[in-house]
Amino acid sequence: MNPETLQTIKRLTLIAIGFMLLGFIVWSVNKRESSLSQGLKIEVEPMVNGRNLLTTGDIQKIIQRSFVFDLTEENVPLANLKVGEIEKILEAEPFVLDAEVYVDAQNKLFVHASQRTPVIRVIDKDNQTYYMDESGRRMPMSDHSTARVIIATGEIPPYTPDFHDPRKKHLIKYLFDLAKYIRDDDFLNPMIEQIHVNARREFTLIPKVGKQKIEFGKFQDVEDKFNRLEIFYKEGMSREGWNKYKTINLKFSKQVICQKR
Repeated sequence: MNPETLQTIKRLTLIAIGFMLLGFIVWSVNKRESSLSQGLKIEVEPMVNGRNLLTTGDIQKIIQRSFVFDLTEENVPLANLKVGEIEKILEAEPFVLDAEVYVDAQNKLFVHASQRTPVIRVIDKDNQTYYMDESGRRMPMSDHSTARVIIATGEIPPYTPDFHDPRKKHLIKYLFDLAKYIRDDDFLNPMIEQIHVNARREFTLIPKVGKQKIEFGKFQDVEDKFNRLEIFYKEGMSREGWNKYKTINLKFSKQVICQKR
């Protein structure tokens, strides 16, 4: 047999093997898709403080109301378990940050969801109450738990998704940035529990310890104001006591002006 004939036979053999492998893959996929599911397992990753604004029951209800087939039951054809669609539906929910959905080797549907983390709880001037997460996205209140975050009250305008727009001087942006600054500071985070906004767009901070109010003023010179406050608390309050002052005023440059009771 000449070399050219041998090469032709090899090529034809490889092509035949390729078609056989492709046919086997198609058969395997079809066989798997026609297989039946073996139930559902849901995991919800808790927030940093261990609290859950979202439960496995919530995830199950979302899945149940979103599909014709009850994907929470066993014996659902795997072809109906459209994992990409399930992920998309879950990630559209206000409490869900990320969802990972897959079917394991035993045909069980797994759902892992992580929660959005609230930064601040807002009660605006129209008495609308909501959370804002780390990206500034609005979140509703939860039926299960209350997040331990700073509360904001007072003359707060309605929420708008474009409050981050640098071309706008939106009060919610200043409020959100102030809450994040406090949350991320080791000294301030355990100390401040509330931010109140007046009609002049000025902020008053309410500490967890003591009866004094901290007059912060406008959202400007933020780092300088908090540096002065920290020095005052560590040096002045330790000598005078927590309840001696009615107000601590940070509005004026390089000063901390206090009003006694």
